[in-house]
Amino acid sequence: MSVQPAFPAFLRLEGVGKSFAENRVLVDVDLEIRPGEVLALLGANGAGKSTLVKIIAGSHAHDAGQLRVDGEEVRFASPHDARRHGIVAVHQQVEQGVVPGLSVAENLLLDELCGAGSLFFRPGEALKRAAEIAAGLELHLPLQAPIETLGTAERQLVILSRALALKPRLLILDEPTASLSTLEAERLFHVIDRLRERGVAILYISHRLSDLQRVADRALVLRDGRLVGEFSAPLDLGAAVESMLGAALGEVQLQPLQRGETVLSLRDWQLEAHSAAFDLDLHEGEVVALTGLLGAGKSEIAEVLFGLRKHHGGSIRLDGRDWLPRTPREAIAAGVFFAAEDRARNSRVPGFSVRASMTLPFLRSFSRFGFIDRNAERARVAEQIEALDIKGPGQEFALELLSGGNQQKVILARWLLGQGRVLILDEPFQGVDVRARRDIGLRIRASAAGRATLVICSDPDEALEIADRILVVRDGAVVAELPRHDLQRSEILAHLTPSNPSRQETVRI
Repeated sequence: MSVQPAFPAFLRLEGVGKSFAENRVLVDVDLEIRPGEVLALLGANGAGKSTLVKIIAGSHAHDAGQLRVDGEEVRFASPHDARRHGIVAVHQQVEQGVVPGLSVAENLLLDELCGAGSLFFRPGEALKRAAEIAAGLELHLPLQAPIETLGTAERQLVILSRALALKPRLLILDEPTASLSTLEAERLFHVIDRLRERGVAILYISHRLSDLQRVADRALVLRDGRLVGEFSAPLDLGAAVESMLGAALGEVQLQPLQRGETVLSLRDWQLEAHSAAFDLDLHEGEVVALTGLLGAGKSEIAEVLFGLRKHHGGSIRLDGRDWLPRTPREAIAAGVFFAAEDRARNSRVPGFSVRASMTLPFLRSFSRFGFIDRNAERARVAEQIEALDIKGPGQEFALELLSGGNQQKVILARWLLGQGRVLILDEPFQGVDVRARRDIGLRIRASAAGRATLVICSDPDEALEIADRILVVRDGAVVAELPRHDLQRSEILAHLTPSNPSRQETVRI
């Protein structure tokens, strides 16, 4: 990591402020970033990071202060205006970066299709150009398939590839690895290293502290809309977290849970025809993590258990009886609950309040003679808000007004309202800060009695924080079971790729 301090700043912010009505989101922010520098921006959910990014990228106008690019004062009218100055942002919300109904290739070409000369693209030329853009991140994707067929992580990589094709002078990456596994994230880091060598400035926002240790030259800490700390590499992460939260985050010891009877069993189970068969038992009272690379089949296994897709072969037993849900309604009725990875697309209803979002699947339990007992509903919601320390203006405010971490807590609270036998959480820590991550993990384990819990984590560190057992998925099959006790991150990584010789035709877990 070599910063060249002799270079003048590409971007400088001086006293920048922003308010929404009477809410002051940013106050007197000074910041500069130089060519070839990776500047990390840290802050808890709601600290103002996304607002600051949107000002720099042209989505929001600032109320106070100045922005300077190459020493010249600028005021961006739109993201397109910012891109003309060489500033390209990849935002955290994946659904905002792709266009449903278009193919993967068309999404890769989106900026070029909207520009001059797009009418002269022939289909063959378009596919060739899309392949060139995908090669920026060494992606091998079905270019003619609809973008909806890709998972969240693959769509994120499409957005990143498109941003790189614009040849930015400043690249803003907001939680770029939130949906990526360790190896995919490392591939991105190598790209960042190459961009740094070419003199591209990078503003990097992430709650994965290990990311920041790997890529950042400097880190600035934002709290309550103000810059409150600056750290140089190698980063003192403990001090940075304390600066970010305003207090030290105490360590939590993972206490073993009492493992009970078998709740869910898979026997000779195959996700796809080409997948190896495996057996799996999930027990009452334990938390099991499922980890693997992008496309390994983690989410697909969960979708079968929730009635969203079919599997190729083998049996499923729930509480000792043969069982196979045909729809999510059947799964929920049997006590199998699933919080999907893409919160905005699968777990959130636009305009719904915190209360309505939380109680949506279980309104019958609050109904009496066809009428909903609102007092009982509000009381249960208040219990969950207190238990998960959900911060927000109140039960009746729209869910999307909450920070990302608090939205994630509401989705978890939704499924804790019901009497579930199996709780499946796909990437529950995605895009949340360290305090919210700890709160969510503690609540998952504290409420684990009486059900089996399966947590899907792309990040091995998250799996180590939450689980009693860790299962590694590869090519649609569980290929390893790793007890949590004394387990090292390196042991998980060793099972992620096919080079591990211990793989057998049928794995018994």
